[in-house]
Amino acid sequence: MDFAWTDEQAAFRKEVIRFAQQELNDDMIRRDHDSEFSRSHWNKCADFGIQGLPVPQEYGGGGADTLTTLCALEALGYGCRDNGFLFSLNAHMWTTEIPITAFGSEAQKRRYLPKLISGEWIGLHAMTEPGAGSDAYSLRTRAARKGNCYVLNGTKTFATNAEHGDLFIIFANVDPDLNPNGVSAFLVEKGTPGLIVGKKLHKMGLRTSPIGEIALVDCEIPAENLLDKEGSGQAIFTTSMEWERTCIMASHLGMMQRVMETCIKYARERSQFGQPIGKFSAIGNKIADMDVRLETGRLLLYKAAWLKSQGRHPLRESSIAKLYVSEACIQSCLDAIQIHGGYGYMTDYQIERELRDAVAGKIYSGTSEIQRVIIAGLHGF
Repeated sequence: MDFAWTDEQAAFRKEVIRFAQQELNDDMIRRDHDSEFSRSHWNKCADFGIQGLPVPQEYGGGGADTLTTLCALEALGYGCRDNGFLFSLNAHMWTTEIPITAFGSEAQKRRYLPKLISGEWIGLHAMTEPGAGSDAYSLRTRAARKGNCYVLNGTKTFATNAEHGDLFIIFANVDPDLNPNGVSAFLVEKGTPGLIVGKKLHKMGLRTSPIGEIALVDCEIPAENLLDKEGSGQAIFTTSMEWERTCIMASHLGMMQRVMETCIKYARERSQFGQPIGKFSAIGNKIADMDVRLETGRLLLYKAAWLKSQGRHPLRESSIAKLYVSEACIQSCLDAIQIHGGYGYMTDYQIERELRDAVAGKIYSGTSEIQRVIIAGLHGF
């Protein structure tokens, strides 16, 4: 086993960190307060090549392997304090680009991938419904074939990037009697009659990532906008989640390292009772625990990414990594606030925001409870 990045990957990591620190952190406190998504940052990331990382070069992408992509996203999480923006970026890549790359027709790839890679378009998928969350395939949104078209009707919620979305992957039930095998995915462009983006939702954290509701009212789309074939929705969604559970957690790792280093610096500079607070075991032990969580999370996540790079489907490994990293990140953020004391609770120190942003990690891409169900299920329970 090789536990080191190649020279090229290590150099790329440094360049991503430099880019993120210089270009993606301006006016962070205000943007979080105002729930403001930065399109200029989006375009800068596209120009740098972030959105294109996992997409083949023939469509304008970077053609990076899974581990290199993970390396870049971990570096982004370390260099960029805007966790909400990174969440939107990940949602775009794993719920739109990857499904089209893996399941799209050649015409769909040529039409959509260059726009998604260049930053011109923002993508999203719409799976969750008011009555279908963890029970993902109990969809009430329907798709009915009508000649050379499909007509979509239904309601979606918690759709990341909805407010600024240009391309929507809508999951709908073609035949409810088939249960998950009746679910299909459809490509719907912004401005399509009957596609209605509803109110913007306001969140505890990840506030710079827009999230909203979507309504489909007799939304008619060409039959060629079906992604893959009827009944492929489960395979498309599973593939998307496998990528997301692996790669979106890489940003968490970067954030965990950044938070830990912030705590180390503070513990050296802050003195009480005549010595730096890091000298007290109560503080030093918290920092040690943060380091253990970070390294454990890296091992879990890197293994899942390595398996994907070998052409395998690490459902178990990505679920374990997602479960562990999401919960470890929250604990490290809680420890960071405790180390900083009253200052950690203050907005100006930008520690409390890290906690607010981390909490959602136990919910999106499958809740912690669902990850445990998946892992137990693979053992026959």
